[in-house]
Amino acid sequence: MGRISVAVILLAAAVGGAFLWYTAERAYYEPVAFTPGAEIRLVPLAGDQPEAILVADVTGTDAASSPIKFRACFTTPLSLAMLTETYRDYPDAEPLIAPSDFDCFDAKAIGRALESGEALAFLSEPNIHPGVDRVVAVFPDGRAYAWHQLNAQFKD
Repeated sequence: MGRISVAVILLAAAVGGAFLWYTAERAYYEPVAFTPGAEIRLVPLAGDQPEAILVADVTGTDAASSPIKFRACFTTPLSLAMLTETYRDYPDAEPLIAPSDFDCFDAKAIGRALESGEALAFLSEPNIHPGVDRVVAVFPDGRAYAWHQLNAQFKD
């Protein structure tokens, strides 16, 4: 009787774990459809309205189940010098882990690059959802990444 009980508990735990993994990694995520010419926007230093920047090869994923599930990967020909002179930085950028099948987005590597100063973060869309900002990180070689994160409104 004890072995049967243990087997049932282990089976239930395995099924529950598989369900939890599926909902966190696969369920709800869908590719993002970007509007050509306005895929990625940044907030200029002299204004509050985000404006489109030049980008290429944009891919993204998002889920309606949470406002912070958005991730995107792209490239931009704009230099870091031009971006820092034109657009608002985002000092508290913290990239969030992407689902494993969206492998162009490595949150840990992006985070290390932001900490070391190799990459720079910019405000893309303030309050894209209440209490959530879209953030863009750009590397010197033009690789760039976007994600949503909670802003100061919800961090306090």
